[in-house]
Parts: sequence; C-alpha cells; structure tokens
Amino acid sequence: MSNESKKFLKTLSKVEGLSVDDLYPKSIHQVEDTVVCMLKGDVDSLFALGSLALKFEGKAHNVDGIPYVIAPLTFKNGQVLRALFPFTKPIPVLHKQRSFGLGDRLGLATEGHARVFESYDAYPIFAQQSIRELALTHRTYEDVLDAASFSVFKVGFTRGFGADGDHLKKKKDIEYALSLGFTMITLDASDYIRNDVNGMTDEQVDQLVSLDEHHKERYLGKVIEIEKHNIEITEIELKRAILVYGKALAFTNDIYQTYFVNQKASANFELSIDETATPTTPIQHYFVAKELECYNVKLDTLAPRFCGEFQKGIDYIGDINQFEKELEIHAAIARHFGYKLSIHSGSDKFSIFTLIGKHTKGHFHVKTAGTNWLEAMHLVSIKSPTLYRSIHHYALSMFDEAQKFYHVTTDLTKIPNVDDLSDQDLPLLFKNNDARQVLHITYGFILNHKDDSGQFVFRNELFNLWKQESSTYSDLLYTHIGKHLELLYKGFNG
Repeated sequence: MSNESKKFLKTLSKVEGLSVDDLYPKSIHQVEDTVVCMLKGDVDSLFALGSLALKFEGKAHNVDGIPYVIAPLTFKNGQVLRALFPFTKPIPVLHKQRSFGLGDRLGLATEGHARVFESYDAYPIFAQQSIRELALTHRTYEDVLDAASFSVFKVGFTRGFGADGDHLKKKKDIEYALSLGFTMITLDASDYIRNDVNGMTDEQVDQLVSLDEHHKERYLGKVIEIEKHNIEITEIELKRAILVYGKALAFTNDIYQTYFVNQKASANFELSIDETATPTTPIQHYFVAKELECYNVKLDTLAPRFCGEFQKGIDYIGDINQFEKELEIHAAIARHFGYKLSIHSGSDKFSIFTLIGKHTKGHFHVKTAGTNWLEAMHLVSIKSPTLYRSIHHYALSMFDEAQKFYHVTTDLTKIPNVDDLSDQDLPLLFKNNDARQVLHITYGFILNHKDDSGQFVFRNELFNLWKQESSTYSDLLYTHIGKHLELLYKGFNG
C-alpha cells in the first residue's frame, strides 16, 4: 500500500461513522492529491478526499482542513469518475487480437466478469446492450455505462473495456450511444436482408436481377484465391447475393458515411448480418465484404449468419463438420479484408468454441448476453427455491408470448415438473436446454410482471437477493464465462 493510501485510510478513520471496513479495498484510487474509493451500503456510494473531491455532486464535508464528498452513484458523478480515472471510461477494443462481449442486462455482472479477464488477454466489452434489452429491463445507456464504470472502479480492473451499442437499427439510437461515449456500434442490417430468396428458383432470381458491368467485371469468370481457398461465383449465385444483401449494403454504407468515415466517431464499427433466417454462405460473405470495400466502408468486425443454429443460451445445433469447413473460409475472408470475425449468440456454444479459436487463429470477437441472466436465475434456484418455483411457473405461462420474438426449438415436455423436484435438484434445471430457453426468452416478462395493484411481483425481490448474494453471482459467472474463454483459447494455444 502506498504512503498516500495509508494517509488516506488514516484520515478516513477520522470521518465520523466511517471505517476501513466500510469501503471496498480494491476501489482505492488516487489522482493528484485526491483519493477516491467506493463505500459499501444498502446503496453503494463514492467517497472522495482531496482538492478534486468537490467535482463530485454530494454531501461536502471537511476533515483536517481537507475537503471530502460522499457522492451517490449517479450518471453525472460517473462522468466525473470517467474524467478523473481513464480506466473507468470505455475504449475501442476491436482492434485488439481478441475481444469478448458481455451483455450484462442487470448491471450486476461486471464484478464476476472482471475476474475472468484478469486471467485472459482478450479485451472485455462490459457495457453491451441493444435498444430492445433496454426497453425490457427499464434501463438506459447511461445506466449501462455507469454499471460498467462503477464496477471496474470498485474491483480495480484497470486494463480497459469497451461499450457496445448492440444491434442498433436506427440513426437516433446510434447517435444516442455515440453521444455518451460508447466505443462500438453494432449495426443490425437484418431489416434490409431478404429472407425469401432461398425459396426462389433460379429462374425467378434471374428475372429479378440485371447485372451491371461493374458486378460482372468484379466477380464473374474469376477464381478468387484467399489463403488456400478458391472462391468462384456463378452468375446465379451473384444475382442471389445481390437480392439478399443489396439493400443492406446500401444501408450500411449510409450509416458508415454518416458516422464513421474519416474517424468521425471514436468508435469501432461492426456489421451484423446474422439476425436473419438466411445463412451467409462463404460466397455471400465475400460478396458483402467486397462490396463494402468498394464503398470504402472499413469494418472492424462482421457477424455472418453461420450454418446450423445459434439459439439462445444453449450449445450449437447442426452439422459441426459443415460448420468447421465454412468457418475456416469465413475466417480467411475476414483476414483477407482486414477485420475480425464476430460470433453472435455465442453464449454456451461449447462444442464449437475450440474450432472458433483455431480457425480465427485467436483473432475473434465473441458476443454473449443471455447466459449472464441465466446464471442470475441459477443463483435464485440455489439461494431462494420458493421464489424460483414461482418464477419458473410464470415463465412457462408466458412462453408462447415470448416465443413470438425468438427462434427457439424448445420442447416443454422435456422440462421436469418443478413441483416434483427437491430444492437441491432445482439447479439441475440449468443443465436442461429446454428449461434454459424458457427462462432465457421470458426475462423481460419476469422482470416486468406486476400484480393488480401495479406492484412488481418478482423484480424487487430478485434485485435484493442478487445484491445480498453478489459474491455467489460473481463465483457463478467466473466459472461459467471462464469456461467459454478456456475453450476458445484451447483452439489456438493447444
């Protein structure tokens, strides 16, 4: 411990009602003559001592002639913290060899996540949410940013993290995220991707598209060599690619020119073409990348729609041999065009993580989200069986409604009757894919469920439990997300 920290602790002991036991030990940080730490409480707060303390909004006091402030964890104080301590401010991380997105829907997971990334050199994106997730959790991007900043400050994670405005489709949402300092935008082009083309005959496709000379010259009659792979595009394949992705490419170019060209925004740019029913073949991936290159659009990552199924919160479904064969070409195309391959819906895809690590040569971005919510519910099943049973029944009752917003192949008949399970057996439900999916896709309904008087049925009790059991939640995340990283690294370290 530095002399300044010792001096700070000595001075802290003179503040009425406070002691060393009231602060998080890893949260003691100094800038110039000012020391700031985080205080424990029913609601945590910041404690700042020194000349810069008055920058924070809160109760100002004085001890030994030195000003100090006890400051609430508000967005304005978060902005002050990010200015004073740059490690609490997100940075662009997609240019790093490895990055990993962590959708913390509850704002409670960063402590556990940070422990994982003390052991791995991948850069985490602790702040990652879509507009849909914000609506379902009643949060804002300010909340998401603050949760990450205050958490890394609390646990002393100083290596750097990213902030991702995830799956954004509208300019106003992109502007919102960028205005707050988010360092990554994931553009979701799915609204402009046609899903009906795979069902068309060659004759139908041929009639709908007339090739211009630029497309003919760029693609037809060529053998395109990328690493050890040869890509040849037939006229009908080219026409299909234009039909499927043409409007999405124009949309992507518009967004890029508006916000990113010539480094207008200090943020990474990811294109997502995965939220569709249409798998992205390697030929189509090459077409998309080449067209964007011709537009002078510079991607940091691209997320294709891989073959097989990347359903939420469960392992990969599909032919792993086919996946590996196509993944190898997708990864080569990404390297050829100078961006990282991005794997979305990456939660719990344990059977293919080692392949991803191998064929990307450890140069990847993997995105997770719902698995962190599932671990929070896993905790409930361990610590509050009665509450868990009530939530489980409610989730089943809302499954049909929730299923309208997700593609899942859940079989409710394969989920054990929760009333027949002992309390000790409830956590075993989180090894059941069908139970996982029910709880995964109903999270918004669970958090927002109200009784006839307008009071939340589960939300408040859940958050109280999660706060009380924060160390257990951290342990669960450390183990679960750690397994993701272990398998990914095995692919290129083994």
